[in-house]
Amino acid sequence: MKRWNGWGDDAIEFALNDDALAFLGERLGPGTAGAETSHADACARIGASRLPPHPLIDTSAAARLANALGQSLPDWLRLRYGKIDTAPDGVAYPESGEEVRELLDFAALCGAIVIPYGGGTSVAGHVGVDAGPKPVLTINLTRMRAMIDLDKDAQLATFGAGVLGPDLEAQLRAFGYTLGHFPQSFEYSTLGGWVVTRSSGQQSLRYGRIEQLFAGGRVETPVGTFDLPTFPASAAGTDLREMVLGSEGRLGILTEATVRISRLPQYEAFHAVFFPSWDAAAAATRELAQARLPLSMLRLSNPLETLTMLTLAGHKRLIGALETWLRWRGCADGKCMLMIGASGSAANAKHALRAALRIARAGGGVHVGRTMGDKWKQNRFRNVYLRNAAWQHGYAIDTVETAVDWPGVTPMMHALEDAAAQAMASCGERVHAYTHLSHLYAQGASVYTTFVYRLSGSYEEDLQRWRRLKGAVSEAIVVNGGTISHQHGVGADHAPYLASEKGLLGMGAMRTLFRHFDPDGRMNPGKLVSP
Repeated sequence: MKRWNGWGDDAIEFALNDDALAFLGERLGPGTAGAETSHADACARIGASRLPPHPLIDTSAAARLANALGQSLPDWLRLRYGKIDTAPDGVAYPESGEEVRELLDFAALCGAIVIPYGGGTSVAGHVGVDAGPKPVLTINLTRMRAMIDLDKDAQLATFGAGVLGPDLEAQLRAFGYTLGHFPQSFEYSTLGGWVVTRSSGQQSLRYGRIEQLFAGGRVETPVGTFDLPTFPASAAGTDLREMVLGSEGRLGILTEATVRISRLPQYEAFHAVFFPSWDAAAAATRELAQARLPLSMLRLSNPLETLTMLTLAGHKRLIGALETWLRWRGCADGKCMLMIGASGSAANAKHALRAALRIARAGGGVHVGRTMGDKWKQNRFRNVYLRNAAWQHGYAIDTVETAVDWPGVTPMMHALEDAAAQAMASCGERVHAYTHLSHLYAQGASVYTTFVYRLSGSYEEDLQRWRRLKGAVSEAIVVNGGTISHQHGVGADHAPYLASEKGLLGMGAMRTLFRHFDPDGRMNPGKLVSP
């Protein structure tokens, strides 16, 4: 069963071992696990619904609580501490585009705000409910999960937009295909959510980000149905897909999505390479990205993330032996780990790996084989469960991500970690901040930083710590010329910083676009573009 106040399946635990807890205690001090509210008490805080009855709408407290929040740290704080002051007035579970259309018309008649909901994995405040006089209807799309069409000649597949990642891949793999889109939230996020937040999967180097995969679809808007036909390419004016990509529910609800698929790879492997320093690792990784080899993944961890991953790995004797050998090869305290993945035909993938490893070795890299890569693949969707384990021991984990051109990558990394340290120092606390480059381009890279810090046991104090941290690192992104989001979208949390990136004309254009499709402003207000 899905956790109601944390990440993932409540039967799955990803425990912190004793060495990991000692490591965090040394760097941050002992954590304080606060008292948590029960599910029953949280439900009891949900007020009466303001929506009139409708056969498709569930107004029970349990359904409304389950669809009230996402996975951002403020969402967690509200759930764990029982601060459920707002929730949707009802939740609908449509099974077709026609039912979505009916629900939008119903919302217009009763003056309700509409919030689209997929897997609820947002870490940027996309699905939260603001307090206000209007009733709120959340439309949960996860029953719209079937494959509607498969065109093998064009390699296109059409799905209901509420299909979860595992269901989508299972339906494609039955015919020998894959979408190849694997964000860390893969198990619980939806195709529609990927499209409207411009998601990026872990193997985007081969398969592309969602904007390369999204070919067309259908959107139900307050003023009518918006159809997006598929073309291999077009020079016919504005690409209408771009109006939907990254729209975050502001112009309507994506009900169907057609995506570009690939044949299942014949061969896939992930190899680990260690470098003696960040400068050597970043230079070699840039060269690899600009060589445009047919790889599926490059992922570079900085020294502190490398140390953290090795500490969390367990198997102390084996890791100790590896570190001794790496030290003998020149990779000691400042070492960085690069993960290299290749997928495709056996001949092409192996050729790409050989070429990549030659470049890595020439840059000072030490190849340690596939074992760590196999372990990474095994746990690629489970590492996020560490958020649950850390909370139980009194620690919070949050992340921020951006993207910059290559000259700005290292300065951005330092700026984010320094801003976090200063923000937490102002609270009298320390932070354990580490970074990796999660997606690589010839032009630049995404910079993804994780922050671990102590909880206080108080909702107000923990929310204040998060606000200081989030504000400081977001300002650092803006000052250092990064995008406010490379892969998590904008939502409410990043909206205050969007104007620095888009400018006045750009923000005005977005507002005009949303007003065209949603003249009454009822679609997910407050997200992406602030009032």
